[in-house]
Amino acid sequence: MTATHPSPPADPATGSAAARRRGLTIAGVVAAVVVTVYLGLVAATGDGLPRGAHVLGVEVGGQSETQAAATLTAALGERADADIVVQVGGDKVTLVPSDIGLGFDAPATVAGYSGRTWNPIVLASQFTGGPEIDPVVTVEESTFDASVATLAADVDAPATEPTITYAGTKPTLVAGSSGTVLDREASAQAIRDAYLVSSAPVTLPLVASDPTVSADAAEQALTVAKVAVAAPVTVKVGSVVASIPGSKLAAALSFPAKDGALVPTLDGEVLRASIADDVGSVETPGRDAGWKIVAGKPVVVPAKVGRGVNADLLAADVAAVLPETDAGSRTITAQIGTIQPALTTEKAQALGVVEQLSSFRQNFPYAAYRVQNIGRAARYINNTLLLPGETFSLNDTIKERTVANGYTKGFVVGPGGVFKEDLGGGVSTSATTTWTAAFYAGLDRVYTQAHSIWISRYRAGLEATVAWGSFDMKFRNDTKHAVLITTVMRNTSLTVSMWGTKVYDKIRAVSGPREGLRPFKTLYDDSPTCRAQSGEPGFSITVTRVFYKGGVVVKREPIRTVYRPSPIVRCEADPAKKPTPSPTPSGSGKPTASPSPSPSAS
Repeated sequence: MTATHPSPPADPATGSAAARRRGLTIAGVVAAVVVTVYLGLVAATGDGLPRGAHVLGVEVGGQSETQAAATLTAALGERADADIVVQVGGDKVTLVPSDIGLGFDAPATVAGYSGRTWNPIVLASQFTGGPEIDPVVTVEESTFDASVATLAADVDAPATEPTITYAGTKPTLVAGSSGTVLDREASAQAIRDAYLVSSAPVTLPLVASDPTVSADAAEQALTVAKVAVAAPVTVKVGSVVASIPGSKLAAALSFPAKDGALVPTLDGEVLRASIADDVGSVETPGRDAGWKIVAGKPVVVPAKVGRGVNADLLAADVAAVLPETDAGSRTITAQIGTIQPALTTEKAQALGVVEQLSSFRQNFPYAAYRVQNIGRAARYINNTLLLPGETFSLNDTIKERTVANGYTKGFVVGPGGVFKEDLGGGVSTSATTTWTAAFYAGLDRVYTQAHSIWISRYRAGLEATVAWGSFDMKFRNDTKHAVLITTVMRNTSLTVSMWGTKVYDKIRAVSGPREGLRPFKTLYDDSPTCRAQSGEPGFSITVTRVFYKGGVVVKREPIRTVYRPSPIVRCEADPAKKPTPSPTPSGSGKPTASPSPSPSAS
């Protein structure tokens, strides 16, 4: 029998080294395979876009950038031009992407994606369907912002601040109320997000709009209002003693909202007029320099230095004693002093208001609300002096459209191009007339907003509108001389003229063709408040302002305007939703209202 002997134990150090060598060999093989695969993938990418690359589901992998751009234009072009329907409150409005400044840039979308790539993430994506490339959307910010502002103007119902009114000397607090306004930032983002991606209506959010003045702050102002008119204010002017009664104090006193409070504000001119007869014997009236038009030329009317009670100082002195409840403490001493004209004769003569720059008359159908609202705006505009470099703001000039500022209700363009009643309806005629006069005077256009729909009595693309708190109409005096603006109001027309020193020989307006005609719809409304209106198609148009100097064209300024369609409104039930009527005797049917000419906001 042969004896067996066990093998000697392995040397631990020698075994570990072998294992390490085997591990390194395996790792090297794996690394070589990975490198080989990686280099193979790099080689496989070729010179085109990554394999499987796609944009909004459109395959562009392997194509050159030029080919991919053409593929995307063909596949997504119709989607890029498709209308965007937005839901604002209870109304739907159709937007055309190009009209609101949105576009799809196919070449920019694929730019930089072609050629071999060493990016392992992009390479790996080719095993999972290829990379998703986001489309590049172009946005003309000014056009887009103006479109959102137009939507807001259609639907905004801002909060009203509390206010205090007087009936004689009895103050009444009119409570404020909340409203709703378009969330412009969120709405703009929602429209951008939906573009190219969704054809479903885009709901634009409305947010609450609350008064800035609390009920407690309003009650505090009411207490001030009661004390302010509780007793007259005695005014001593030299040897004359005059009294401002409570009713005149009430007429001069207003409570505009500012910084969360109703701030008592006195109109010095009203106070000054209330004592004018009493202090006339110790005053010498003065006046600012001005102009009158003689034979078609502006002529300076000289200024005159006056002596008397300064209206602003009088208001400050009266305001200081209004909180006093003791009648004996409500006495002020007003000083008689020199009242220098704000505009002297010499300054007026140096301003260069020497000839007519332009004049434009806009006709409109007679309506009592138009005469009142357009006429009120015309009075605010008349004799406006625009110094060199100054910007004219129509909203600032004609003030907020409120009853207190002299306005009444009239028709304005509402959501979806349907007319509605609101304060100040018609003042857009003053915007159109003033802007057109500024256009032909050659003044610098700062901002104009056309109506959202075309109103046929206006020249398409050469008109303007305004909405308090939403958008304005502004132009700048970019000449070296002052510009005087005058108005002539009639029951069916407004004329605005501009006077200064001509820079250009002639200004022409050249209208391009109407493009992108879009049909209007028919709406049915059987509510008691329905007002029938005729429809107008939507379209785009460019009006170019052409400047001539020395008989030669020196500048061209294109102004592009987009109009949405305005629907026909029929004051009857929708026939498509009517039940089948039972036979009725002849002549017993109820007539329905036919569309009438649009009531129009201007």
